[in-house]
Amino acid sequence: MDWITHEEDVWFEFRGNSPHQLVPGRFYKGTVDGYADFGVFVDLASNVTGLLHRSELDRRLESLDWEPGDEVFVQVKNVRDNGNIDLGWSIRQSDSEFRGARIHDPDGDADGQPVEQEAESGGPTTVKTRPKTGKTTKPAGVSTSSETADSESDADSQSEQDAASEPESESDAGDEDRAPTAGDVVDDIAANGESEQEADAEPEPESDSESEDDAEVDAEQEAEADADDAADEAERVTLASIDDRVGDVIRVEGEIASVRQTGGPTVFELRDETAIADCAAFVEAGVRAYPEVEVGDYVRIDGEVERRRGELQIETEELTILDGDEADTVAQRLADALSDEARPDAVAPLAAHEPVAAVGKSLLDAAEAIRRAVLESRPIVVRHTATADGYVAGAAVERAVLPLIREEHPRDDAEYHYFTRRPLEEAVYGMDAATNDVTRMLEDRDRHDEKLPLVLLLGAGSTAESLDGLGLLGVYGSERVVVDAAPADDEVAAEVDVLVNPAREGADARDLSVGALASTLSVAVNDDVRDDVSHLPAVSYWENCPQQYLDLAESHGFDADRVRELREAVALEAYYQSYQDKRELIADLLFDADEGLAGHVSEQFRIKLEDEIETAQANLERREVGAISAAVLDSDAYSHRFDFPPTGLLVDELHRRTREGDAFVTVALGMDELYLRATGDLDLRAVVESAAEKAPAAGLAAAGIREGRIEFLTGARDEALEAVLDAAAEQF
Repeated sequence: MDWITHEEDVWFEFRGNSPHQLVPGRFYKGTVDGYADFGVFVDLASNVTGLLHRSELDRRLESLDWEPGDEVFVQVKNVRDNGNIDLGWSIRQSDSEFRGARIHDPDGDADGQPVEQEAESGGPTTVKTRPKTGKTTKPAGVSTSSETADSESDADSQSEQDAASEPESESDAGDEDRAPTAGDVVDDIAANGESEQEADAEPEPESDSESEDDAEVDAEQEAEADADDAADEAERVTLASIDDRVGDVIRVEGEIASVRQTGGPTVFELRDETAIADCAAFVEAGVRAYPEVEVGDYVRIDGEVERRRGELQIETEELTILDGDEADTVAQRLADALSDEARPDAVAPLAAHEPVAAVGKSLLDAAEAIRRAVLESRPIVVRHTATADGYVAGAAVERAVLPLIREEHPRDDAEYHYFTRRPLEEAVYGMDAATNDVTRMLEDRDRHDEKLPLVLLLGAGSTAESLDGLGLLGVYGSERVVVDAAPADDEVAAEVDVLVNPAREGADARDLSVGALASTLSVAVNDDVRDDVSHLPAVSYWENCPQQYLDLAESHGFDADRVRELREAVALEAYYQSYQDKRELIADLLFDADEGLAGHVSEQFRIKLEDEIETAQANLERREVGAISAAVLDSDAYSHRFDFPPTGLLVDELHRRTREGDAFVTVALGMDELYLRATGDLDLRAVVESAAEKAPAAGLAAAGIREGRIEFLTGARDEALEAVLDAAAEQF
C-alpha cells in the first residue's frame, strides 16, 4: 500500500528542529525524558519535547513501565501556537507492529525515505542530565524495573515453573494454523525473555573463570573512579564559547544572575566574565531544583549544552555552590571583566555644545552605571516626563541599551525583562511614583529572585520636591541616576548616586534640552547608535534649537519639516495613555517608520491644537500689572480639560503666540491650580513665597517647578491669581 495515504501504519523518525514542523496524526519514535504528576515528557528530537498526558494512557500512570532513556512510540495529536506538543498513546510499541518506518526531515533531502535498519538500533539517542540531588524520575508510587528486579525474581521464577507445568489451552491449540499477529510476536519476545531469565537462574558450577570475572569487575570499578576523578578536574570553559559545544558536557563557573521557575525545570541564569546563559535543572515538573541556591551565589555547573527552540541552554547535571577562595576567585574574575567593559573610554558629543562638554565626566559616570547594570543583569527603569522632550530622551537611551541587553542575554524577551520606561505626568519624582517602583521591584525580587534595578531619571527628579521619592529608593539600596538640563538642587546631588547637570558644573544650559543631553548619553552608552539618534536633539526643541543640532539632523536626512512632524507626532502620542511607554510606536515614529506615519499623527496634532488655541485666544483677558503685561486664560471655562492638548502644552503654545516685549507673562487659570509662563527667568519658588505672604489664606504651593504649576485652594481662586501676578511683577 502507498505509505503516504496510510500514515497510521508507519512510524516516523523526526529530524526537524521545530515543534511546528511535526505533522499531527503521525506516529513518531521518541525517547522518554521524564515524568510529572500529570504525564510523561517524550523527546522527539534533541530540542523538541512533547507531553503525553496521563488522560491519554490506556492504563494508570503509576503502572507505566517506561524509564527515562527508553525508546517509545507516540502519536502527535496537536501542536499549539506556543510550541507545546500534545501527544497521544500508541498501543503499538515495537517496530514490528508497524508496516514501515519513514524519515521526516522537513529541511533535508531524506524526507520520506525509509529508515535504515541500522538506524533502528544504532541511531543517536538524546541523553538528558538531571540534578544529582533530589532526583525523581516518576511520580510517587511508580517504581522502575531496576528497583523491583530483586523483589520480583523469586515470584517470576515460580510463575514460570507454574506456567510450564500447565497443559496447553484449547484456544492455543485451535490457533496453531493461523497467521501470526503482532501480538503473537510480542508474546514470543516475552516468552524468550522469560526463558533467558530461567536459564540465568540455573546454578552453574564454580570454575576458574570466576576469579577472572572478579578481576574484570575490579578493573571496571577502578576505571569508573578514575572517570569521576577526571570529571572533578574537568577544564572550565567560558559561556561565550558554548555556541561551538552543543552536545558536549562542559563545566562553567559564574554568578547566579536570576532564577525563574517554569512549569517544568528551574532555570538559573548564569553570568561569567564573558556572557550569560540559561542553565536548566529538573527535579520534577514545577518543583524548584537546588532550593538552596540564591541570586548572587557563585557556583560551578556541570552539564550538557543544548539548543532549545533556537536558544542555547545548559542541561544541569551537577551544581555546586562555591565558597571561600573558590568563590573569591570567581568574584574577582567577574569584577575585573566588568570594570574593563562597563566604563566607556570617552564621550564624543553629537555636536559641539558647551553645556554638554561641561558634563563630560558625569556623562561617563552615568554611562558606566547603565552598562554595569546590563552586565550585572540588573533591570533598568527609566523615568521621564510625558512630553515630546521627555519621550525623545527616553527613546534615545532605550535605543542604546536594548542592543546591549540582547547581546548579553539569550532570552528573546530579555529586552522587556531588563528595560522599562515609565513616563511621569510631571518632572517631580514623588512618593506616588516611587512607591509604585519600589512595590514592583520588591515583588520581582521576592517572586522571581530579581536584582534591584537601576532607576534612571531623565529631566525629572532633580528638584527638592523629589527628595522623598528618591529617599525611598535609597532605603532599599536601588541605584539612582539623574540627568537634567535644568538646574538641580543641592540636596538632590547629595541624595543620588550620579547626577548629570550642567548648572552644577557652572555652565549656562538655557539652550539645552533634556533630549539633546540624553542623546549624548546614549552614544556614551553605545556608540553604535550614533547615526540612529543624531536627529533626536533637534526633535526635542519646540523653539530656539541650536543651529548645530538642526544641521546634524539635516545631514542625516531630516529637514526642518520632518523634524517638526516627528516632534508633533511624539507630543500627541505622549498624551494618550501617558503612563504607558508605547515602546514600539515611539520607535516606529522616531527611527523605523516612513514619513507617512509621522505625517498622519502630526496632522491630528495640528488640528486638535489649533481648535483649542483659537478658542483660547478669543477668551484671553489682557492685564497690566506693574511693569509687566499679562494674558490670562480661564482654562477651566475655555478649554477641554480631559482632551488634547494638556494644559501645560496649551499654555506653552499660547505664550509663544501672544507674548509681547521682554516683560510678559501668560497664565492658564484652573479651579485649584495655575500654569505660569514668562519671557524672562522667573524663580517660581520665590514667586510662590511672595504670593503666599500677600494671600496667606489661599494655600499657595509650588507643585511643579519645571512645569510652572502652582496650586491653591479653590475658594481663594481670585486672590491667588492676583497675588501671583503681583509677585511675578516684582521679579521683573
